[in-house]
Amino acid sequence: MKILILGGFLGSGKTTVLLQLARYLVAQSPGDRQTRVAIIENEIGQIGIDDKVLRGSGYEVRDIFSGCVCCSLNSDLISGIQEIKKTADPHWLIIEATGVAFPDKIAESLFLNLGVTARIVTIVDAKRWQRIRIPLANLIEGQLNDAELILINKTDLVDAAELNAVKKDLQLQNATAAMYPISGIRPIDESVLKVIHDGTN
Repeated sequence: MKILILGGFLGSGKTTVLLQLARYLVAQSPGDRQTRVAIIENEIGQIGIDDKVLRGSGYEVRDIFSGCVCCSLNSDLISGIQEIKKTADPHWLIIEATGVAFPDKIAESLFLNLGVTARIVTIVDAKRWQRIRIPLANLIEGQLNDAELILINKTDLVDAAELNAVKKDLQLQNATAAMYPISGIRPIDESVLKVIHDGTN
């Protein structure tokens, strides 16, 4: 079971990207798996909005509410993954972290508790970047630190100069991550989805 952690601040467009990514992963996964892609969605609060969208798209979804899987709900995450592995054994598991989660902490927990590694893909909102990068510096740094790949979303809402400024800031935060500009409201280029599927190493 391959694991992806999808991180990014609130409103960055994680679910929109997730749906495109999941469709691609399903198409690329072996046909002998009953469940090719499973999704764990973490939301702060009691009611999940996005999970209804995800279930309507035909994927197996497990909800973890009322906290963050990198801290207070860590045991729920571990038991959830164990259950998914036992009952569905998907080819891919995507963990859509809440917007205040630190993906590196989730990955560390998976390794320490289950002995499995996970790749981190972080989504950045290009339109709001300049507004949030300073007041939310600690959170943003934590979401970008160990990302293998950064998707700069909502590029249709910024001009070339703004996009270049975002790229420069991101390179200072994480010089090793592969970065791709996207617009979640349009089809993501298959070459980008292939990089996520295959890994950047």
